[in-house]
Amino acid sequence: YNTLASFKRFLGRGIDEIGDNLSYQFVDADSDVGNQASQIIRMKTVAGEITPIQASAEILRTLAQRAESSLGGQIEGVVITVPAYFDDAQRQATKDAARLAGVRVLRLINEPTAAAVAYGLNKADDRCIAVYDLGGGTFDVSILQLSEGVFEVLSTGGDTALGGDDFDHAIADWVLEQASLTRDQLAPQDYRQLLVSSRAAKQSLSENDRVVISLELNSAEWHGELTRTVFNHLIEPLVEATLSSCRRSIEDAGLTVENIADVVLVGGSTRVPLVRDKVAQLFAKEPKSDVDPDQVVALGAAIQADILIGNDRGQDLLLLDVLPLSLGIETMGGLVEKIIHRNTAIPAVRAQEFTTYKDGQTALAVHVLQGEREMVVDCRSLARFELRGIPSMVAGAARILVTFSVDADGILDVSAEETTTGVKTTIQVKPSYGLDEEQIAEMLKASYSYAGEDRDIRMLVEQQVEAKGLIEAVEAAIDQDGDLLSATEKKAVRALLDQLAQLAELSSSQDISDAVAALGRATESFAAKRMNQSIRVALQGKNIADVAEGFDAAEGSNAAEGSDTAEGSDTAEGSDVAEGSVDEK
Repeated sequence: YNTLASFKRFLGRGIDEIGDNLSYQFVDADSDVGNQASQIIRMKTVAGEITPIQASAEILRTLAQRAESSLGGQIEGVVITVPAYFDDAQRQATKDAARLAGVRVLRLINEPTAAAVAYGLNKADDRCIAVYDLGGGTFDVSILQLSEGVFEVLSTGGDTALGGDDFDHAIADWVLEQASLTRDQLAPQDYRQLLVSSRAAKQSLSENDRVVISLELNSAEWHGELTRTVFNHLIEPLVEATLSSCRRSIEDAGLTVENIADVVLVGGSTRVPLVRDKVAQLFAKEPKSDVDPDQVVALGAAIQADILIGNDRGQDLLLLDVLPLSLGIETMGGLVEKIIHRNTAIPAVRAQEFTTYKDGQTALAVHVLQGEREMVVDCRSLARFELRGIPSMVAGAARILVTFSVDADGILDVSAEETTTGVKTTIQVKPSYGLDEEQIAEMLKASYSYAGEDRDIRMLVEQQVEAKGLIEAVEAAIDQDGDLLSATEKKAVRALLDQLAQLAELSSSQDISDAVAALGRATESFAAKRMNQSIRVALQGKNIADVAEGFDAAEGSNAAEGSDTAEGSDTAEGSDVAEGSVDEK
């Protein structure tokens, strides 16, 4: 029982994200929770501790050796398939495993796309294809658009913690219930043996209506019969969860079931009769399953590899995959500003300009996030980095271009550049672990369920940020030119400032908006007096000819500056390094 199996779902995850799993003994995380390396999953074996990346590397290394032995030559590169719903951390972990195995990755390709290629659907007429991929540990569905040899992924969905293994666990738990036992009463090796028996029962029920199943322990023994009807009842909630993902992906693609011309089944778990029946009912057509569902993805990957190395197959094949989740950065108030939206075709590059929030700010902290919600706390943190060396300027004067670049494998590079000086920082996002099960399964659902609430929260936070910025600006103006106000005027403005400060913490966005407008009206004359004073200082000691000459020289440049204002740009929070660094102005 010292065997590693179904650890693919552990790739790119942390020890605190996998929940209860009695199949393995894991090394406890270090007490220093701030150290990401301490959170990486490590499994105990008789050969020592091993991570999912190391285990995956051993598989890849063995496969490469077998290929070299069979083909009689050295392997120059590989195409590796991954679930379409693998996030950035899981894709990066896959590439790290290949690097550790000593093989060069030509391309990561989504498994549903590879399956469609294997079926030769790239040679068919223009059509939309649904690929239903239910493997041992993961599920994903992709809606593909085929047009003149180009595969474009219109949408994708799924769950990286749902698969045939869960069917096995459902049967095992049923057996324990019949035997009046719990998982805690079984040693890990006994539970593993029960899972082996459960898997055998599942496979038998694909051909038979009933199967005998037994549980034999030193302290207990149970023998019984499992029917296909009972099995279907056990796994129906799991199958329905996959169908919900299918419906959502069809909707995301802007299509209806009637628009889907073909449905392709991928993964060994699609051999389960209930799965095939439910998929056929949903799409109102028999799915394609004549190619071995365990091999179809590998065949598609081989075809793609053959094309990538330049072999002439008399066909042009272009695969355009999409991002499963949006990518963005944190803005002031804990909001998320999305830079590349989900279902964007990759490779993709997007850039957005930001600016400083406070006078004299010389550094910017960029917090990279992944998810669909409006608040940072509801999304997943990918990385943090700093841009230093920003010239000391007044707030809003700096121009900082943040660029997101996602390659064909779904790996993200982020850069931040201060455009006036050329100071630049670039990182490749390589998180040590990924989303937990609940985040992956619920992230998109939550984005729909909480859309209205998120919109209201975003509006409130934006109003709060605007109010706080206005309060700081008015207070700074009073400190500098307060002598332009009478005692009565200053008292009235101070009262409005206090009121706005209170409302910004407690009230609705409309109350804050009204208070901002009231403060703006009350300070109009103050602003005019300050401007008049500035003009008098600027014109002091100059004649009309000097002013006219200066105006003529500046006229052209002013027009250019007007096209590069800070209006609508994002601003970075003040301090040497900004926490929650940017803010949509």
